[in-house]
Amino acid sequence: MSGTERSGSGGMRRLGVALLAAALLLGACTEKPKGAEPAASEGAFLKGSGTLRVLAGSELADLQPILDQARQATGVEVKLQATGTLDGVENVVSGNAAKSYDAIWFASNRYLQLHPGAGDKIGTATKVATSPVVLGLRETVAKQLGWDQHRPTWSEIAVAAGEHKFTYGMTNPASSNSGFSALVGVAAALSGTGAALSAEQIAPLTPRLRAFFAGQNLTAGSSGWLADAFTKNAVAKNDHAVDGLVNYESVILSLNASGKLPEKLSVVYPSDGVVTADYPLTLLAGVPEQTKTNYAAIADYLRRPSVQQQIMERTWRRPAVPNLALGAEFGPKGGGSLPELPFPGMLEAANALIGAFGDDLRKPARTIYVLDLSGSMKGERIEGLKNALIGLTGADTSLSGQFSRFNGREQVLMIPFSSKPGQVSRFDVPEDNFQPTLDQIRGYVGGLKVSGDTAIYDALFTAYDQAAALAKEDPDRFTSIVLLTDGEVTAGARLDAFKSRVPQLAKVPVFTILFGEGNVAEMQQIADLTGGRTFDARTGSLPAAFKEIRGYQ
Repeated sequence: MSGTERSGSGGMRRLGVALLAAALLLGACTEKPKGAEPAASEGAFLKGSGTLRVLAGSELADLQPILDQARQATGVEVKLQATGTLDGVENVVSGNAAKSYDAIWFASNRYLQLHPGAGDKIGTATKVATSPVVLGLRETVAKQLGWDQHRPTWSEIAVAAGEHKFTYGMTNPASSNSGFSALVGVAAALSGTGAALSAEQIAPLTPRLRAFFAGQNLTAGSSGWLADAFTKNAVAKNDHAVDGLVNYESVILSLNASGKLPEKLSVVYPSDGVVTADYPLTLLAGVPEQTKTNYAAIADYLRRPSVQQQIMERTWRRPAVPNLALGAEFGPKGGGSLPELPFPGMLEAANALIGAFGDDLRKPARTIYVLDLSGSMKGERIEGLKNALIGLTGADTSLSGQFSRFNGREQVLMIPFSSKPGQVSRFDVPEDNFQPTLDQIRGYVGGLKVSGDTAIYDALFTAYDQAAALAKEDPDRFTSIVLLTDGEVTAGARLDAFKSRVPQLAKVPVFTILFGEGNVAEMQQIADLTGGRTFDARTGSLPAAFKEIRGYQ
């Protein structure tokens, strides 16, 4: 064979390899993404077109990869807009949700359905997954208490918490369904009647409920932020100030799977029952036919066994359809049952329980407001600030406003600042008959006036000095600082000085509000350095931001 022939043969082989590689690449590029083709046993996908606009709980963001697959399979894009529990319910009941959304997707519809007229605002509901609210404890603590082998009742858990044998984090029931479900479950179990709790039963339960909440050392307005804060606390090995979480089973299992915790959490399933989230994707009433078609396509997709399996594996929520085997991580061990505790049957009882939590049951709060009164706050800005704070005195009578007002036993401090920090004003809200004190706060806020420059960090140092001094005389409170400024620092200390002092400051989170021309990067740094978070009032309303922060205080 000649050299030319050998060369030609080699060229053909190379051409063949190149064509094969191109074919494989083309196949890879055109291969359908996972979930875009129906399983052989499940039939063709239902089809729709366009967008399904959904008002949803913030924790459902982890389903976005599944929803992306659903778009490929059905032709329907699901757009989620996050909301808190009470804000979401209020939007539906008022009819405002129907103006901007096609469906809602909360952890549960139980509280919504207690409101008169709510049934007329919603249509078809499809349960997508389930997750019980349980207790997760560091493995060593669960073992010390014997709960790695024995399933305690909620009463046993409450007694142990009251005796400071463990501490935990939980979301605020007025802001988050996981916290509300925990409150309902504990109260129902402690009542021991097996029936739905009535408003009249709450007061006799107060001492035992207070014992349970004496163990709460971490609060939050959302399950996701609570999990993140717990993880940071655990990684920092902060003397294990928080031993566990009362949260969805899915949150606790996902934390264990993340590999971020220095010590895994044992999932404690109370033997007398739980309250379970069932995540019903719910169509709003009066939507067009195309929206109904789109909803049906998405609901069908999410309920398919193959997709339910993915939801379980990706989000640690239990399937909502029968005959799917649970992973080994799900409990309780030994196949014990998970009785469902009764939910209040009357709106009056549910609202009384949320109100009692804030005023009577939880550890009281110490909230320190650091308020920019510099010249740039004149006009609409100072009026917006006044309206936001006055709303917290009970003037806001909306559903979310009722449960975000200053609580009984709360300690409220106001620190105005401009060129330098102003005089600190303190208001101690009594356990009952607190309206006179709320009126005093309202009068104080009404008298705020603007002028001067912006000494942000000098005012923050004043707030931390106040927090440290008050903690010495009364340490058993949830303390937080709220910083509102509409501009950059123009007087006094700067960010570097604050950063250098943070290790010596009290462990108090700062919740910063993005507003006006404030330095977004600095506000974020302040929140990150102190364990707080930012709230954006640049495009939304200032009162809404102040109310949202209440869930974290």
